[in-house]
Amino acid sequence: QVQLVESGGGLVQAGGSLRLSCAASGRTFSAYTMGWFHQAPGKEREFVAAISWNGGRTYYTDSVKGRFTISRDNAKNTVYLQMNMLKPGDTAVYYCAAARLDSVYTAIDMDFWGKGTLVTVSS
Repeated sequence: QVQLVESGGGLVQAGGSLRLSCAASGRTFSAYTMGWFHQAPGKEREFVAAISWNGGRTYYTDSVKGRFTISRDNAKNTVYLQMNMLKPGDTAVYYCAAARLDSVYTAIDMDFWGKGTLVTVSS
């Protein structure tokens, strides 16, 4: 079992930056693919970024490429999402997720989820 707790959300102006963190419990954090998803009001949960167990492979949805960076620190059981050049369209609840399978990045493949952190980008 893995428990995930997100932090770092908040209100930011367009063009600004935020860094989300996701702290994981458990001794096998390094074995999991980690992902970030977001869900805007009235919309389905969507993939944002994912990172393989050792950080060697990263995946991004097209809308965030060049603006967001996912990283992980297995010694700290933490995955990060650095979000730069934020846009109002990035406003959503951001969820951290963990998958037992290697290098997956769809919601259905994720085995564990955090409760989310709200990111609001004002124009």
